[in-house]
Amino acid sequence: MDEQVILGVLAIVAGLVAGVLLFVPFVALSYRRRGGFGVGRFLLWGAALVYLMAIWTYTLLPLPDPDAMRCAGVNLDLLAFVGDVRGAIARPGRTLTDPAVLQLLLNVLLFVPLGFFVRVLGGRGILTALLVGLGVSAFIETTQLTGVWELYPCAYRVFDVDDLLTNTLGALIGSVLALAVPRRHWGTPKFADAESPRPITRRRRFLAMLCDVLAAWVLGVAVAVAFQLLLYALGADRAMREGTAANVVAGAVPIALWLVVTLATGRTIGDHAVQLRYTGGQLPPALARPLRYLGGIGGYLLLSALPGPWGVVTGAFALVSAVLVLTTDDRRGLPGIVSCQRLVDAREPVEG
Repeated sequence: MDEQVILGVLAIVAGLVAGVLLFVPFVALSYRRRGGFGVGRFLLWGAALVYLMAIWTYTLLPLPDPDAMRCAGVNLDLLAFVGDVRGAIARPGRTLTDPAVLQLLLNVLLFVPLGFFVRVLGGRGILTALLVGLGVSAFIETTQLTGVWELYPCAYRVFDVDDLLTNTLGALIGSVLALAVPRRHWGTPKFADAESPRPITRRRRFLAMLCDVLAAWVLGVAVAVAFQLLLYALGADRAMREGTAANVVAGAVPIALWLVVTLATGRTIGDHAVQLRYTGGQLPPALARPLRYLGGIGGYLLLSALPGPWGVVTGAFALVSAVLVLTTDDRRGLPGIVSCQRLVDAREPVEG
């Protein structure tokens, strides 16, 4: 497979992984800053993550083999590319295919999205975009010049002062292009009605469920990796290879954490993220809260921790939960049924 394609795939995968890790915090922040979750804005942030990963992969990777690398040169002659461009222009019909011209254009285009994202997502002006472009370019060029901060004995790619100029120009152009986006969409300002209650839609309920499942999965993976590293440090090679202990701990930690949060607040992490709250009913909180837990993410996690044959039951539980979200009043679903509570926006005044 072509090297550039591999680097592109690597950037996409890294961006997607970062998007998964940041999804729940992004949803929670969106509900508190904007009052709700916007798919378009999330995709824009996802594109920014992929782009940042692409900058890293295309400018610093692949790392060379230390035994086979050759030290690269340094260009400190500002505007040295002007002569190369003139030479390309002097050859009619080959200007746009000339390597020097292509390199120049790619250096500019590579930083256009950076200027755009700084303005639209960061809410900053042209000067900030210019300085960020210069700073990022300088960091990349210095990393190359120092052999990844002395990981290698010398630079493995050419340090080119013209790259600083063309990259910064690209960021400037991207910032200017961002003027086409209405100013109200810039940055992450807090909307005036962000604290106002909103209708509880099916999409919102499913989003809460997704946040619970995704956050529990991410936590479980993180715990499993950390536990395996601990076993490695302790020299327990056999237990590490078997992975049974890591799987047990990775399943138990999310179960315990969600139980503590639900018992303490009456809400799961997903409920907190999308500003939902179960309330009312004839049952005391000491009973309603564990039932809410068992009727939602708690029941799913407990069933998922059981041996293989229980997978069918786990799937049935998830299916029933989804169907009840679609069919019950106020979208309260199974947690609301078993706890005898109704579902409201957490920003509504507390009863009593």
